[in-house]
Amino acid sequence: MTPSPHTAGPRLAPAVWTMWAVVAAFGIITLLWSQHVDIPLRDPHGKMFTKKLLGAIWFFAVLAVIDVLIRWWRAGHTRTAARDVVRRRLAPTRLGLVLLALVAYHLIYICYRNLKSWVALRTPHDDWMLQFDRDLFGGHSPAVLLHDVLGTGAAAHPLAFFYAIFTYICTLAIVGCLAFLDDLRRAYVMVIAGMWTWILGTASYYLLPTLGPVFSAPQEFAMLPHTAVTAMVQGNIADRREFLADPQAPGSFVGVAAFASLHVGFTSTVLLMMAYLNKRILTWLAAVYLFVVILATIYFGWHFILDLFGGVALALLSVGIAHVSVYRTSPLRRRQAAS
Repeated sequence: MTPSPHTAGPRLAPAVWTMWAVVAAFGIITLLWSQHVDIPLRDPHGKMFTKKLLGAIWFFAVLAVIDVLIRWWRAGHTRTAARDVVRRRLAPTRLGLVLLALVAYHLIYICYRNLKSWVALRTPHDDWMLQFDRDLFGGHSPAVLLHDVLGTGAAAHPLAFFYAIFTYICTLAIVGCLAFLDDLRRAYVMVIAGMWTWILGTASYYLLPTLGPVFSAPQEFAMLPHTAVTAMVQGNIADRREFLADPQAPGSFVGVAAFASLHVGFTSTVLLMMAYLNKRILTWLAAVYLFVVILATIYFGWHFILDLFGGVALALLSVGIAHVSVYRTSPLRRRQAAS
């Protein structure tokens, strides 16, 4: 049963205050670091905040309509059922809480992207990460071994496709939970977990600045065919070169940082959240997608092996923090109480 819209606000108030306190703290850190590196915050062509936020709002509107239609049909598709469903699912209080969550999430994301860009000013430590990978695989590059197994032709294109749709998976997870879940508190766990994945990922970038195998050992990937991912690599190389040549240039913005892998991290967060929400089919789909993402990150050289484990660790921490932020109790204690 869907919680009453009249109780949604009070039940979520502590989580909302906590969420916005985190946004304020991360925003202050970003502004202070902006002053430290003497580079202003940027949103190139509005793609990192403005367009993403507006796109998420429009996507929510579409999914909300679908949600209402499904619930109306299941309730008997009568006029009375339609009024009841609309009153509960599109109540101003509920929509306001959704908007607050989307704005907070995208503010965290734009701070994350700027802080990630400024990591380029720090010296990368790829040499020992490359050596660690080779030591782990008996003197061989894991990417080259994967190339030998999968080949460097046809396999590249489906792997590139699944790697490139990552940003849509992120949006679908966040907006889908806000649109479809009965209890908005559970949706807030997903939103806050996503926020903390970006925040902890940012910390990991500064803890261990790295570029990734494709940037530090490009010869191992020269034989791969042209795909959307190889185009991303070329674009990132050019962006980093331009940024380091003139960090003050208005268009200078970098998207390269390896440890930890947030492709793996955010996908792991989605997987954990689908299990947390008891969505079995979606959990299996997320698990399959995570497996493909892991293959793609190694295949295209975006990440070292340690980056993958770092991403999973960030996801575990993020989901735990998000649960505590919303329910004010540990996930284990709540699970024991429910059993």
